[in-house]
Amino acid sequence: MLNLLLTGSIAFIITFFAIPAIIKIAEAKRLFDIPDARKIHKKPIASLGGVGIFTGFFLADLLFISSHQYPEFQYFFAAAIVIFFLGLKDDILIITATKKFVGQISAAAIIIHLGGLQIDSMHGLFGVHQLPQSFSLALSYLTIILIINAYNLIDGVDGLAGMLGLLTMSVFGIYFYIAGMEAYSLLAFSLGGSLLAFLIFNHHPAKIFMGDSGSLMVGLFNAILVLKFISVAETPAVPVPVESVVPVGISILMIPLLDTIRVFSIRIFSGRSPFSPDRNHIHHLLLDKGLSHKHVALACLLLNTFFISLAYFGRGLGPTVLTCTLITVAFGFLGVLIYYKKPFISRTVPLPAHRSSIGTQAHTTPVASKVVAINSEKASAVSVAE
Repeated sequence: MLNLLLTGSIAFIITFFAIPAIIKIAEAKRLFDIPDARKIHKKPIASLGGVGIFTGFFLADLLFISSHQYPEFQYFFAAAIVIFFLGLKDDILIITATKKFVGQISAAAIIIHLGGLQIDSMHGLFGVHQLPQSFSLALSYLTIILIINAYNLIDGVDGLAGMLGLLTMSVFGIYFYIAGMEAYSLLAFSLGGSLLAFLIFNHHPAKIFMGDSGSLMVGLFNAILVLKFISVAETPAVPVPVESVVPVGISILMIPLLDTIRVFSIRIFSGRSPFSPDRNHIHHLLLDKGLSHKHVALACLLLNTFFISLAYFGRGLGPTVLTCTLITVAFGFLGVLIYYKKPFISRTVPLPAHRSSIGTQAHTTPVASKVVAINSEKASAVSVAE
């Protein structure tokens, strides 16, 4: 327990002191995410929060997780470095969806083939148990890439991705600690500590955004932890076995997964790229119902907590029935958001234009850089507009 507290505390302290320095550097170098018609924020804001998150949890993990005892972690960190620099480049310079996809495949390959982490069984979901090797690999790649993008896409409202990430890290950290898997618990608590520090600067109105360097990385470690959870949580050797492990694992990531699968499906069926921008995310629907940034983030957090509770207390139903229950409840919630026309909260002033999730979308107009240096004329124009 002492190691967990130290790891989380060190990650928190490093990130807490790193973020203000990153904000100052962004101001000095005029490196900002510039608002436009698609974005919610009204003034230029740095989108390099992922640098502070990565620095905090990575250094804390290097201090407390031994690569000799847990050799797979060197590959997890190698994949994290690939994803971090991929996201950092996209925060500063626009990269194509193809290049980003190739980078995500590379990270997934490191985790699967070198880290030895993959889905080899469905644990009775729809009557399926052991999977053929080829299907197992395909499903593992798909799951990792889907979860990475899920947290990238959900990062569209101040505090939302950070709060959901903090929730999942807390759940995984507590479970792996109880199950006696200290290294995975340390990993979860260190990232949770960094996210907690980041949220101090990311609550509305945000002083800094997570950016792709943060959201892609949070998605990567959620993918690692949920795959590990699914592979071990139902085995008799674990001190705390969990029934219906697949739907329970899905429930922990429910809101980002639900949002991503729904949005990707709509875009593909509409004949568009799954990475094309729109304002059809869950957080956009909640904003349209009159909720503020803070209320949207809290609503998604509480809803994800509800799904986790529903899955945990309903795990005795069996994986198939529980999965169908989760899907039914999720689509019921979406139905209310889409077809209930009245706002949940009345507003006397119109809502601002919404910004899309940072980073993953393709842009219709070629742009040299997402982080634009502001000269004195642009700065004056921004202050006059505000």
